[in-house]
Amino acid sequence: MHGRPADAAGREAREMQVYDYLDGLKIEYDRTDHEPAANMEACDRIDEVLETTICKNLFLCNRQQTNFYLLMMPGHKPFKTKELSSQIHSARLSFDSPEQMEALLMTAPGSASVMGLIYDKEHRVQLLIDGDVLKDERIGCHPCVNTSSLRIRTSDILERFLPATGHVPQIVHLTGE
Repeated sequence: MHGRPADAAGREAREMQVYDYLDGLKIEYDRTDHEPAANMEACDRIDEVLETTICKNLFLCNRQQTNFYLLMMPGHKPFKTKELSSQIHSARLSFDSPEQMEALLMTAPGSASVMGLIYDKEHRVQLLIDGDVLKDERIGCHPCVNTSSLRIRTSDILERFLPATGHVPQIVHLTGE
């Protein structure tokens, strides 16, 4: 595991911008590079390397596509739309389009992460965090690409990263039932 890549060659600008942002906040992180992690099974292998759990990140919207949400939850917990809808008082939640995710978070499906909030300057995306995510000392996430993964202290995300982006998370409690 490493921190910032020694060389930016072959890396996307958005990934390097995440490292710049974290370094600017003096947030320590561990990084591992890997093949594209497009599903939770691939993330399981990364979890072993990072010694933490990569969060499942879902990009959602309401029916009118006027409210946007990024949900961080444990990777193997089932997601039930109805359970979340009642907690955030938003009926008819659905997965939003890859185009909207790219426009708001500068990332694509399979790469969604809390790190994308650095690009949401207008604060159009509400961060939702399942309470179980907060039980771990560290959070695993992608730096807006799914060929690298980061391990960051949960307290650094909550107390330094999110205040710097101007996003206030809403804590939800999902059972997956």
